[in-house]
Amino acid sequence: MQILVILSSQDPEIKWNAVRLGNFLLNQNEEVTIFLNGGAADLYQGDSPTFPIREEAKIFALSEGVLAA
Repeated sequence: MQILVILSSQDPEIKWNAVRLGNFLLNQNEEVTIFLNGGAADLYQGDSPTFPIREEAKIFALSEGVLAA
């Protein structure tokens, strides 16, 4: 199944969880695209030890997930 996640929040926790969801779905053999809209276009803003957005996004991209803005 093809799944589209639309992310428009600037909140680091929401961005981190959206990418984690994408990784979970990729592990379930789904085709996943995350569309970054508005404040979420700067995906890595808010990256921290608590919310390692960059690391989750790296896993997402290496697992053939698609990030679009």
